[in-house]
Amino acid sequence: MKQILQSLKTGTTEVAEVPCPTAGSGQLLIRSSRTLVSAGTERMLVDFGKAGLIGKANQQPERVKQVINKIRTDGLAPTLEAVLNKLDQPLPLGYCNVGTVLQAGADVTAFAPGERVVSNGKHAEAVVVPVNLCAKVPDGVSDDEAAFTVLGAIALQGIRLLQPTLGEAVVVTGLGLIGLMAVQLLHAHGCRVLALDFDAQKLALAEQFGASTVRLGSGEDPIAAASAFSHGRGVDAVIITASTKSSEPVHQAALMSRKRGRIVLVGVTGLELSRADFYEKELTFQVSCSYGPGRYDTNYEDKGQDYPFGFVRWTEQRNLEAVLDMMATGRLDVGPLISHRFNVTEAQKAYALIGGAEPSLGILLNYPGGSDKSVEALTLRSVILNPAGTPAGKIALGFIGAGNYATAVLIPAFKATEARLVLVASSAGVSGVYAGRKFGFEKTTTDTSSVFVDPEINAVVVATRHDSHADLVCQAIEKRKHVFVEKPLALSLDDLRRIETAREKAVASAFTPVVALGFNRRFAPHVRKIRSLLDGIGGPKTFVMTVNAGAIPAEHWTQDKAVGGGRIAGEACHFIDLLRFLAASRIVRHVTSSMASASRDTVTIQLEFADGSTGTVLYFANGSKAFSKERLEVFASGRILQLDNFRKLTGYGWPGFNRMNLWRQDKGQKACAAAFVRAVEEGGAPPIPFEELLEVSRVTIEAAEAARA
Repeated sequence: MKQILQSLKTGTTEVAEVPCPTAGSGQLLIRSSRTLVSAGTERMLVDFGKAGLIGKANQQPERVKQVINKIRTDGLAPTLEAVLNKLDQPLPLGYCNVGTVLQAGADVTAFAPGERVVSNGKHAEAVVVPVNLCAKVPDGVSDDEAAFTVLGAIALQGIRLLQPTLGEAVVVTGLGLIGLMAVQLLHAHGCRVLALDFDAQKLALAEQFGASTVRLGSGEDPIAAASAFSHGRGVDAVIITASTKSSEPVHQAALMSRKRGRIVLVGVTGLELSRADFYEKELTFQVSCSYGPGRYDTNYEDKGQDYPFGFVRWTEQRNLEAVLDMMATGRLDVGPLISHRFNVTEAQKAYALIGGAEPSLGILLNYPGGSDKSVEALTLRSVILNPAGTPAGKIALGFIGAGNYATAVLIPAFKATEARLVLVASSAGVSGVYAGRKFGFEKTTTDTSSVFVDPEINAVVVATRHDSHADLVCQAIEKRKHVFVEKPLALSLDDLRRIETAREKAVASAFTPVVALGFNRRFAPHVRKIRSLLDGIGGPKTFVMTVNAGAIPAEHWTQDKAVGGGRIAGEACHFIDLLRFLAASRIVRHVTSSMASASRDTVTIQLEFADGSTGTVLYFANGSKAFSKERLEVFASGRILQLDNFRKLTGYGWPGFNRMNLWRQDKGQKACAAAFVRAVEEGGAPPIPFEELLEVSRVTIEAAEAARA
């Protein structure tokens, strides 16, 4: 299927061939008929992409501080690499979609195939959208009209925060699509509307919709006009739908408002507010968030947990429905807002238009395939990228997952081994296309099962969210494929036992799978040096691993117990494994304590080993990012080793060893991948003994449970 992607690195727009996604639980697969280009938001993205690195930095000063801190701790080269990798990833554009339901996922009861719906789906021939971000289109509303629904909901949410009443005088500043729809919705509320803009054509449309107008920049004083419009009392409310870096719209809004007036910002402006503007009049100022309550709430949007109707009357979905009802009754007329139409294959022309000097307003993209393109052709879930033969003696890899970590770290590490990259699977399709093109995969898919049934693939790499790891590992083993899984191996002891059982059955059937885990720290050159130094002395050792992990928001998927398992399961496992490797002895006892906090991310894990060694993992989320993230200290036989962030290793009192420094950080990712590939190709021992993987995984799962207790 075709989908519009934009490069954040260059600002170029392309129509790419992407495998079709499939509807999961609580989702709809929708065949698009129209999408609307949101000129304001999408122009900003295009302009950002076209800017150079300095220009991008000027637009996001808060990101610059993060980059500077990363340079201090990780070094210049890896930081620049991380920034460029992030900018290199294509961005799917669009969020105003109309189409027909092709497939309803599990647990969906309110929608059925064949129904017309609006959603915040992308500019693509087919999209998958959670049900709470969809609404049915009434029969009297055309696809062209329905394409404006999402922007209408943004305008409506701003108006709901404004709380207008019949007869009030309200100013709308900025007459883009949202502003012009806000004019009509306020008029339907029974308000008197004064519209402000620089563009004479947009002002004429506002007058057509019943507003009085002021043309900014023409010499007319908007403050005086607002005073006259409100009979000298000051306007009751101002809704700002403009996009500008200037703070002038907010300043003007304050000056033209009556005492205790209301100001709501829907657009984007500067926010250098004057206390005097607001203090004497006791004005209220509020920023509106997108389509309404539920926006950016993963429980509402992704998990389908609706808010109770009696307590939250207007959610984002119910705002979409309200806008459609207004269209159906003729009280919201968007026909005059359509200025241009393009087929999706002409998307570059549409984006050249919004970035150029030619006037434009509502730009519709048509998806002309319609009945001419069969459902089977539209919903193909695999795309050939680089057809290739089968090089002799090469491991053939199938990758499941193409997220940030996979594309920045894992895939490059495996590509460096010269393994054959056959297939990369991703849920939405776009990240798979990006990874496939960049790293030379032969094909990409949104059908995970195809990785397991492909006869050419003999090894699978799993880089998905943590809750899927155990199932995917078991499937790989059952299909007689070797498997490398990015940590953790499993989130529960039951899942760990399932993996153990699957491997035992495979071994009994004359297939011994190489099961490897992404415990890369033990493969880092500094760590290998530490191990060689420790092998030369006897007696117990003491290890202190300090991890300045930093805080992650509670709503991040890794913090979801069912999906990510928490950060102890997802990341602290690295350091349990690292100390297990250096001790070269079984863990016989462990105790976990956590600081009382909502996330339980600040944890101390005490380890005791069979040889009498002890280890402490200090995993802290309450530190500063200006400090090194990972620091290891080893105490043994009157000697000390200190490893700082996998760049500098220093010996104290260690005969014949003083220091080992690397110009850039190396956490052993490439060596870890290479060890797996060698084990598969040579039929040798796995990089880490399977029993040791189980041991570290059990300790990690128990530590994670203790941290949450």
